Amino acid sequence: MFNKIMVPVDLAHIEVIEPSLKVVADQARHYDAEICYVAVTANTPGSVARTPEEYQQKLEAFAQERAKVHGQPVSARVITSPDPIADLDDVLVEAIDEVGADLVIMPTHPPKHLDIVIPSHGGKVATHTTASIFLVRPGKD
Repeated sequence: MFNKIMVPVDLAHIEVIEPSLKVVADQARHYDAEICYVAVTANTPGSVARTPEEYQQKLEAFAQERAKVHGQPVSARVITSPDPIADLDDVLVEAIDEVGADLVIMPTHPPKHLDIVIPSHGGKVATHTTASIFLVRPGKD
């Protein structure tokens, strides 16, 4: 049913996306699908890397480590943006088409009143693509 799963990744906050990475591994094995890890970064130095090229190297290393967990083929793509936070939703929608993803698995938060003012990324992405979107909420401790 699914051939390519896209996973938005922020290497500075792996602990936040860990629950969705478990779902990705499970779904990739189930559908025998490739996983494409996508990150959005600025052209300026950040906490993870000084350049987009360095971020790409780190994302590729991350993808290869994850491949050892789930055993499925992987790819990694870094997209640069002048304002990654403001552009994130639009960049992710474009990336879905560019990488040919038919499923996107991404973390989300429980609904809050602020969602009226600041909608969730997953909700906006889901309304602007034909790909299936699987939102993973954090588990209860």
